[in-house]
Amino acid sequence: MAGATRPSRVCPFVLAVTLVATACAGGGAQPTAAPAKPPEATKPAATTAPPAASPAASPAASPAASPAASPAALQRIGGSVSVLGTWGGSEQESFLAMVKPFEDQTGVKIEYEGTRDLNAILTTRVQGGNPPDVAGLPGPGQMAEFARAGKLVDLSSVLDQSAVKEQYSEDWLKLGSVDGKQTGIFIKAALKGPIWYNVKELPKVSGGSTPKSWEELSALSQKIAATGATPWCVGLGSGAASGWPGTDWIEDIVLRQAGPDKYDQWWQGTLTWSSPEIKAAWQTWGQIVGNEKMVFGGRQAILATNFQEAGNPLFSTPPRCYLHHQGSFITDFFVKANPNLKPIEDFNFFPFPDIDPRYAGAVEVGGDLFGMFRDTPQARALLKYLTTPDAQAIWVKRGGALSPNKRVSLDTYPDQISRQSAQALISAKTVRFDASDLMPEAMNNAFFKGILDFVQEPGSLDSVLADLDRVQKDAYKR
Repeated sequence: MAGATRPSRVCPFVLAVTLVATACAGGGAQPTAAPAKPPEATKPAATTAPPAASPAASPAASPAASPAASPAALQRIGGSVSVLGTWGGSEQESFLAMVKPFEDQTGVKIEYEGTRDLNAILTTRVQGGNPPDVAGLPGPGQMAEFARAGKLVDLSSVLDQSAVKEQYSEDWLKLGSVDGKQTGIFIKAALKGPIWYNVKELPKVSGGSTPKSWEELSALSQKIAATGATPWCVGLGSGAASGWPGTDWIEDIVLRQAGPDKYDQWWQGTLTWSSPEIKAAWQTWGQIVGNEKMVFGGRQAILATNFQEAGNPLFSTPPRCYLHHQGSFITDFFVKANPNLKPIEDFNFFPFPDIDPRYAGAVEVGGDLFGMFRDTPQARALLKYLTTPDAQAIWVKRGGALSPNKRVSLDTYPDQISRQSAQALISAKTVRFDASDLMPEAMNNAFFKGILDFVQEPGSLDSVLADLDRVQKDAYKR
């Protein structure tokens, strides 16, 4: 990244305090206890975005957040606004539902284009002088590259700063900042690391309890495999972004195995990929994806299966797998593919288990970040609207999304699982943002490829890590 500087570090304690303060505001029902790469698959804090360091962020779902006041009536201005994003299918439907009141009130037509190849298409259009008015950004790292190239509009003159600062935690705002300017804003968040299971089937093989440590999870996986069944379902397919679900695995393991300090050094480019800490994370993941008995369909199925569909074998009769690792947004895909499924009754999750007790209680988060490339009245009005609690509550109520806006109450979430997802963020001891989204684009893309190469040939780990080290040396100089 041209002119990139290393981001300063955000104190995890500050983030934790922010989360707790948000959650405890007021009274309200207490929840029981986890998307974009896509949408969750979308990820964020940046090697170039200068927020504090281990960007952690809270979905800020306050159990008692006072009901969001309806935003002032939107002015009817007409016209249109082009939006490029990563959402398709049910996620696209939820986004369009989210902006429907905006269209009705303003007369502005939303011209939405969804693609899983967001990085490449957005970069090509920006370089060609034909950017969309507004876009979902691939992550804070790529956002910083666009911002430093002068391609993004400073949102400080677009958004109501007093309202934004009151409704968003400082950490979320820092994640969307570059060199002191607000060039992006989060409209949706996700908890990374939940391990999903079929409530009616897993107890038959687990004895009724869920794993609390990596050792227990490994033992359960081996126990299931010993019966001739496959413990895990894994799918890495996501078009041009294929591989990203595996990056979440590595990030979850690094955070819990090597700790938050090493995690920060890694995404910031000061800890090499071939270091003992990072190599160990890949080896740990390799115990699952490198063993044909551990994953339904083996390595070829891992590579060929789209992430949206990867968890569906949990619900076949008999189940073809028992465990699935994916962000909180995946529930939307479960229900769309299996309309009769009910949260808690049919599917639930347990948190990614601790590995090293010193780092117990750590979680990873992601989010969907929006920026403005063309400064038009319609684009300004849309960005203002998307940051409001009323707008974000629409997607939250539909399921598959957490809100970064403090004024979206936990009572807004449609089911116990979504409330548990929000509560998991609120109660976490250590929170870190998705590492790959914090990396420069070249590093992020190389990470995706490394995941696919490793799954294809687990014995190639040293070569994969050496390739990533070579990319790292150059990616952080730009």
